[in-house]
Amino acid sequence: MRSSDISTPASTPTPDTSSLADPERGLALSHAAADSRAALATLWALDERMGAIVAAARDPLIGSMRLVWWRDALEALDDESARVPAEPLLQALATSLLPAGVRGTDMAALETGWAALLEGETLAPDQIDSHGAGRGAPLFRLSARLLGQEPADIDTAGAGWALADLGHRVQSLESRELARAAARERLAQVDTGSWPRRLRPLGLLVALARQDAQVPAGQLRRQATPKRLLRSLAYALLGR
Repeated sequence: MRSSDISTPASTPTPDTSSLADPERGLALSHAAADSRAALATLWALDERMGAIVAAARDPLIGSMRLVWWRDALEALDDESARVPAEPLLQALATSLLPAGVRGTDMAALETGWAALLEGETLAPDQIDSHGAGRGAPLFRLSARLLGQEPADIDTAGAGWALADLGHRVQSLESRELARAAARERLAQVDTGSWPRRLRPLGLLVALARQDAQVPAGQLRRQATPKRLLRSLAYALLGR
């Protein structure tokens, strides 16, 4: 996929917990327990960093090489004798996620989902499925682990969220509709009403993803609008 075929937030994510590029993930983060907020923000910053690499990749090979660097660097975090490179986000991941029981190989799994988007202007169904399974499922699973609960449908929820998000990143109308239809299918299998309160940050993202998946392919979502903020507040208060 060319850089012109996928959009990305304007700002670059950093380990600063207040600087997530996605305003609605920043809002969801505010509902996380204080003891997990910093680690969760750093994990989500990693996802944004990989997304920014794909969005900026004019040459798929260069984009792939950059993602592979991150994959290898993350896997190397599991070697306690290895020195962590002087990359601020990587160092933040080492200091906040490893002590929380998240391995470098767990984080490296995100690379597979993002790499699936690097080939072709119009995404094939298998690329779309690979993105959901390779990005969203591990991201939500690790987020749930940091929050202290891992429900049985967390992978499906993550895949659905990632596919709904993808449906508003790509330029191809065909790819948008495929991604949003796949998101609707997966999110219909998720029961956030049964999730414990600690998972409300992820439940909120699922609630907004359900709205995103329903938008016609010719339209794009508008994040952080008053209507969506009210929906977010309602979910945070009621859990549905």
